[in-house]
Amino acid sequence: MSTPEPPATAPAPVTSPAHPRFAEALAELGLQVEVRRFPDATRTAAEAAAAVGCELSEIVKSLVFAADGVPVLVLMDGSSRVDVELVRRELGAQKVERADAGLVRETTGYAIGGVPPFGHATRTRVLADRRLLDHPVVWAAAGTPHTVFPLDPKTLIAHAGATVADVRESAR
Repeated sequence: MSTPEPPATAPAPVTSPAHPRFAEALAELGLQVEVRRFPDATRTAAEAAAAVGCELSEIVKSLVFAADGVPVLVLMDGSSRVDVELVRRELGAQKVERADAGLVRETTGYAIGGVPPFGHATRTRVLADRRLLDHPVVWAAAGTPHTVFPLDPKTLIAHAGATVADVRESAR
C-alpha cells in the first residue's frame, strides 16, 4: 500500500517591507525595487543616508505644503531646504506654508518621516527640485520611517507625476 501524497501547499506570498499601500502602488506601476527595512527609524534624511550608506543629497525628502490651503508635495534632495517663496511663485499661490502632521496623513495616507514620492491616498500636485536629477540613483521612503527604496530620479519623478522646478533654498 502506498503512502498518500501530502496535500500541496501554496507558496507563501512574498511580503514587502514597504507600507502595504506603497507596495500596492509599486505593483500597479509594475516597478520591482529593492525595499530596504532598517531596525531603527530613518525619519530624517541624515538618518536615511547613514543607514543606506549614500550621500545626503541622494535622499529624496517628500514634503507636503499647503498652497492657498491646497496640499502640494515637494520632492527635495536630502541636503537642501525648500524655498517656500520659490514654491509660491512656481504655483502662482498667494501663500505657501508647511503642512501639519494631520494634513500630511490626510493627503498622503502616510506619517511624516515615511512619506513616499507616489502611491498616496489622494492625487496631489507634485514639484520635484531639479537637483534630484544630479544623481544616477536616489533613495526615498517606502511608506514607513523604517523603509527606503532606490530608483533613478527620472523614473521616480515620472511616477510621481511631478513637474521639475527650481525650488531649493539658495546657500547663503
